[in-house]
Amino acid sequence: MTTTAPRLGTALARLLILAAALLGTLLAGAAPASAHAALTGSDPKDGAVVATAPKEVNLTFSEQVAMSADSIRVLDPAGRRADTGEILNLCSGSIVRYGVALRAGLPDGTYTVAWQTVSADSHPISGAFTFSIGAPSTTSVALPDRTAGGGLVGTLYGIARYVSYAGFAVLVGGGAFVLACWPRGASVRPVQQTVVRGWLTLTGATLVMLLLRNPYTGSGELSDAFDLAGLKAVLETKTGAALTSRLLLLGAAALFVAVLFGAYARRTDPKEKKDLAFGLGLGGTVVAAGIAGTWALAEHASTGIQPGIAMPVDILHLLAVAAWLGGLTVLLVSLYKAPSVERSAIERFSKVAFGSVAVLAATGLYQSWRQVGSWSALTGTRYGQLLLVKIGLMCVLIGIAWISRRWTQRLADPTPAEETEESAETEESEQAEENEQAEESAEATETTEAADPERAAQLARQRAAVATARRKRERDADPERAGLRRSVLTEAAVAVVLLAVTTVLTSTEPGRTEEEAARGGTAASGPAAVPDRPVDIRLPFDTGGADGKGIVRLSLDPGRTGANALHLFVERPNGKPLDVPEIKVALTLEAKDVGPLPVAPDRIQTGHWSASGVQIPMPGEWRIQVTVRTSEIDQTTIEKNVKIG
Repeated sequence: MTTTAPRLGTALARLLILAAALLGTLLAGAAPASAHAALTGSDPKDGAVVATAPKEVNLTFSEQVAMSADSIRVLDPAGRRADTGEILNLCSGSIVRYGVALRAGLPDGTYTVAWQTVSADSHPISGAFTFSIGAPSTTSVALPDRTAGGGLVGTLYGIARYVSYAGFAVLVGGGAFVLACWPRGASVRPVQQTVVRGWLTLTGATLVMLLLRNPYTGSGELSDAFDLAGLKAVLETKTGAALTSRLLLLGAAALFVAVLFGAYARRTDPKEKKDLAFGLGLGGTVVAAGIAGTWALAEHASTGIQPGIAMPVDILHLLAVAAWLGGLTVLLVSLYKAPSVERSAIERFSKVAFGSVAVLAATGLYQSWRQVGSWSALTGTRYGQLLLVKIGLMCVLIGIAWISRRWTQRLADPTPAEETEESAETEESEQAEENEQAEESAEATETTEAADPERAAQLARQRAAVATARRKRERDADPERAGLRRSVLTEAAVAVVLLAVTTVLTSTEPGRTEEEAARGGTAASGPAAVPDRPVDIRLPFDTGGADGKGIVRLSLDPGRTGANALHLFVERPNGKPLDVPEIKVALTLEAKDVGPLPVAPDRIQTGHWSASGVQIPMPGEWRIQVTVRTSEIDQTTIEKNVKIG
């Protein structure tokens, strides 16, 4: 059979519109997705009032981030820059901390800290908070109402991300389906068109993501997509390198597709065809793994715990998804557009799909543990809830696949009665074809004699309609094949939604990170502090005298061995500052018989006490005792154990 280049019809446009609509429906009403990194602390803290202007403002993140010269801005009450614009790298060990130096001689008032950066897994994050020098004041600075990665650009970038996953699945899964399950499919035009459209979809989506990357992580303005300076900056980032590598690998994939639907499809010698299939299989696997690696190297798998294991697992996961869902797409097209697909090919794909599901189960279990980490995160975070939806869809998909497998078994093992019926249908089809050929011959003769072009065109349309009706009758004559088509179509529809949920998961902050950030950034952090993060505790007290009830909020920053800054805020039950005559702190490490180590904080202002250079000599579970005196005779001591790493 002669192979020609597939023509692009409107199917690709319909596919893109459907993908965008499904993704838009899934995202509608949802809060903007946060990224892998999260702000876990700052100095000064949000809402803090300090007696004198600090020399710098620093921010602590849960994961590594990429900082630019304008990532942290400090604005005075009038909206003018109060920082020098010099980003300070304060990272140490596992602590990810960056700061910006402040100008000298800053006046009293409320200052706004606005920050925006990109996390190590490629997603932009931003935020803002205020602190005051001396006393709070009015400010003319308006906090940004748009989160990084949101707006029209964020929506378009998310759609391109979804479409790229779909294109990858069709390209890789379609090629694998032809090589492993249905070699004759390399000569079938609908199969060629489907795989080529997968390549075009992935290539187009990658180019769109590359152009949108600058406004997606920066201004959010669509016009900046064509800023050459911004594009150059993107190419120097990890994500830009991954997208560029993907485009280069897609060039190799184009060669693979050309050989598969060209030289391989035309081979007639079994040995030559087998040797070429081996080469295509080996080379195609390498290229497919390389394309999958561009996601693994730039997104969630490359950060967090165990990245050396997570990245290969992520590649396997993506390849298994492609083999299953991409092969399913080509099978569906074949069942509707190429009714002569062999039953043995369907049975072979059933085995491939079963193996893919096994790989997905193993890799998905590891990824879930790595990104969620606890049962509370599974049910109490957005990532965990989306993961539960994905698991539910997977169960539905496996159930439908089991039904498809049952239809496949019935196709693979026809009964004698079915064979007889098929033989009769074949004879009837052949007879109908002979009759049709006779009619066509008579019509052609009549057309030739009449020499009427308009009549010839009309007859050609009639012949095409007759041929289409005959093919439809042949497809519908097999009830097993019709049942398989319906189940595979349902399976594909669920798979489209599953792919949309997976796309949202890739841009959502993992549950493990969200919980750790919450523990590190909240005042009521519990008895144990996250290692290498500030210790924040609340200690209710009651001295028994007049105005003797309240709460002490204690902060020990950075909450590790060595020098620490201690801040205490004494508040009434209604949250207002409480002025007390004296407050003392003692630290004890009972396991090592260290302490109590006394700390005498200085009064900064009403309700605020502070001490610098508080030394923690060694890690362990320390008992923090706070003695509060509210009058000459009324005092009490409250305590809490915290783990300091």
